[in-house]
Amino acid sequence: MAPKKPSCLRSLLLPLLTLLLPQADTRSFVVDRDHDRFLLDGAPFRYVSGSLHYFRVPRVLWADRLLKMRWSGLNAIQFYVPWNYHEPQPGVYNFNGSRDLIAFLNEAALANLLVILRPGPYICAEWEMGGLPSWLLRKPEIHLRTSDPADNMTKIFTLLRKYEPHGPLVNSEYYTGWLDYWGQNHSTRSVSAVTKGLENMLELGASVNMYMFHGGTNFGYWNGADKKGRFLPITTSYDYDAPISEAGDPTPKLFALRNVISKFQEVPLGPLPPPSPKMMLGPLTLHPVGHLLAFLDLLCPHGPINSILPMTFEDVKQDHGFMLYRTYLTHTTFEPTPFWVPNNGVHDRAYVMVDGVFQGVLERNLRDKLFLMGKLGSKLDILLENMGRLSFGSNSSDFKGLLKPPILGHTVLTQWMMFPLKIDNLVKWWFPLQLLKSPHPQAPSGPTFYSKTFPIVGSAGDTFLYLPGWTKGQVWINGFNLGRYWTMRGPQQTLYVPRFLLFPKGALNKITLLELENVPLQPQVQFLDKPILNSTLHGLRIDSLSADTLSASEPMELSGH
Repeated sequence: MAPKKPSCLRSLLLPLLTLLLPQADTRSFVVDRDHDRFLLDGAPFRYVSGSLHYFRVPRVLWADRLLKMRWSGLNAIQFYVPWNYHEPQPGVYNFNGSRDLIAFLNEAALANLLVILRPGPYICAEWEMGGLPSWLLRKPEIHLRTSDPADNMTKIFTLLRKYEPHGPLVNSEYYTGWLDYWGQNHSTRSVSAVTKGLENMLELGASVNMYMFHGGTNFGYWNGADKKGRFLPITTSYDYDAPISEAGDPTPKLFALRNVISKFQEVPLGPLPPPSPKMMLGPLTLHPVGHLLAFLDLLCPHGPINSILPMTFEDVKQDHGFMLYRTYLTHTTFEPTPFWVPNNGVHDRAYVMVDGVFQGVLERNLRDKLFLMGKLGSKLDILLENMGRLSFGSNSSDFKGLLKPPILGHTVLTQWMMFPLKIDNLVKWWFPLQLLKSPHPQAPSGPTFYSKTFPIVGSAGDTFLYLPGWTKGQVWINGFNLGRYWTMRGPQQTLYVPRFLLFPKGALNKITLLELENVPLQPQVQFLDKPILNSTLHGLRIDSLSADTLSASEPMELSGH
């Protein structure tokens, strides 16, 4: 006989339900199809909403962003709930800190904003794998975003045809700007175009959600990617040319939209909070900590996984970031010999080293061949970077790593060791303890760590990390992963650094870089008081890298959100 549940639980729940039920009875939301409108609590209602993604905004900044949205005249917000953000491993859930969904809903309520919730499981949103967890790909035969064979689509569409042909006018995604891809120009949409479109819709009585009203940032490894003729990873910045900037500041677009909204409904009185204080600092000269290969025991403490053929990230349960592939040459190559991975099998970017010496890069859809030399027994290391899984498209299973065994000349390379790398753990827990007293090589190339400690003089403020002359890599501030930089490709040249990441006056801050290719002659960085989001390739067109790729100036199809 099953044990009885404790009666104390009922004694706690009953008073709570008694309080909630009368309130629930007084609230209602109805689609009034006969009169082409919504009814909220029995009264005609139209929402003017904006999209904000709590997972792109640190928790300490939620209230600030929501307050500014309410002040802009919005009466609702719209946001997704990304499955992969909350279930990182099967059956393991995380709703803490910046993942505290209930806390975000409470903040929205405090700002007097209604919520339009889009919980997924698929969201797109230019987010890693469109919100689907990468561990789904541990079943190689899986078919993503497809219907269960038991579903009868004919029956579903027949049901849709029974709906009344009337109802409220709604635009759930009215674009205030657009996203950025690495190697494309920074996207903008003019104030006049956005305000004119909004005013026309509001005059028709439509409800509108503006995507995005505040874009935020793809911190860490969370950016997604598109596939439009070639693989197109999304930038770290998700500024989106939105009315509220990436740093949370009101823009001229916001004031213009507020003016339009005020013609149709009341907007809150009073001044908008001013832009956050900004800070400039530097330049700072960074010091080499050491080559990535020198820290392999710390980056992969459990040792490598051995296999005849290379295994994917998903095979070894490495969800994000980097993995090192290692093998040894079985013969000497005296002449430069073609080295490639067939069938575009590099997903997404490979940094190739022979006996620790950097040889160059293989890149998905763009750079598909190198020429190598080496002796019998030479160590071949390939650092694979996952640049973000496809977030848009039907049944796009975007496996990462070496999808096919590499070929050197006419030899298929086998007997691989895979090292899943825990770089964030190394930066956060071990690097703060080490002393940088030993001599380091001058201007090393290939994947190398750099760091610098620095104080804040005066009061801290929001700032933008600028890395002039650096090539590509990852940045951490006091152990927090700011995201990817790709100075040599652009368009994004600075990374947003919220002031709460910085220790105030009297404490030392630490910046850590993993530069993957080449450093400038003076390995310096600066903190600026304005972002640089619109400088692409320093004059180099991305389509010059490969003859079979699209021109950077060609129009792009719209991504779905």
